[in-house]
Amino acid sequence: MATKTNPLQFIQQVRSEVSKIVWPTRREVMLTTIMVFIMAAITAVFFFLVDLIIKLGLQGLLDLVG
Repeated sequence: MATKTNPLQFIQQVRSEVSKIVWPTRREVMLTTIMVFIMAAITAVFFFLVDLIIKLGLQGLLDLVG
């Protein structure tokens, strides 16, 4: 069973935990943001090409059948 913590102890514990956080630098944030945009663009191109190939395949199949 968990013990109750008074509000002052809770705030002290929260401050202690927050002080342990290592925040990224501006450069790290910019690099990871750019990488996310690059990966999203690559993924969009990939799915566009897959969709195009499926579309052409189905059109070819439908032209062949009827």
